[in-house]
Amino acid sequence: MSHFSTTEHTALAAVQLTDDERQPCEVWTRVMGYHRPVASFNTGKQGEHNERRFFSETRGCSYHC
Repeated sequence: MSHFSTTEHTALAAVQLTDDERQPCEVWTRVMGYHRPVASFNTGKQGEHNERRFFSETRGCSYHC
C-alpha cells in the first residue's frame, strides 16, 4: 500500500531524470552501536556489507504453540 494518491502516482511516473541529474545515494548502516556511512568502510568491510542477505520474518506462532 502506498501513501501516494493516484494523481501523485501519475505525476511521479511522468518524471524522467537523466544520469546527469541524478545524485548518488549515501547508504548508512549500524555498526557496533553507532551509525556510519558505508563509503567510509575499508575494502574488506564494504565487501562484507555487499554480501549481506535480507530476509523478512513471517508472523509465526507464539512461544506456547
